[in-house]
Amino acid sequence: MKTKRSRLILRTSLLLIMALAVAYALYLNFFTEKIRVQPGDPAPDFVLENMEGKEVQLSELKGKGVFLNFWGTWCKPCEKEMPFMERQYNYFKNQGVEVLAVNIGESDVAIETFAKRYGLTFPILKDKKSVVTETYDITPIPTTFLIDKNGIVTKVITGSMTERDISNYMEEIKP
Repeated sequence: MKTKRSRLILRTSLLLIMALAVAYALYLNFFTEKIRVQPGDPAPDFVLENMEGKEVQLSELKGKGVFLNFWGTWCKPCEKEMPFMERQYNYFKNQGVEVLAVNIGESDVAIETFAKRYGLTFPILKDKKSVVTETYDITPIPTTFLIDKNGIVTKVITGSMTERDISNYMEEIKP
């Protein structure tokens, strides 16, 4: 009799804890406001490691225009626009424009294979724990943020871009 009562109390307690956890998760998703980075906002600073293991901090690029692109190796539109980004990076890098390509949570092997296949030379940063991806509230990829020389977001582009688009955007953020 006592064992039956103890199990009932334990089961009820566990059920109550699970119900509270679900309620809290729903509350966070539906009733708390996410801060989306929008044009006119200062770009949230971050530090990520590049493929060589060196830390790169966004705020250290003040004075340059930054083409901040979030991508994945499995993303077909990302795959299509990467060669365009590479060509435009080579054209604009000596004009004060920096490309930062933030990979979302993939292995070094996958990223390196992709970069070699397309001959990518611009900085590729690894967001292994998706901290920066969450900070910038990235949902679809590719998503690109244009950041001016003062560290202010001037435009947010979601979806695929043509080479002409990329060239025009880099021209916009050129200091």
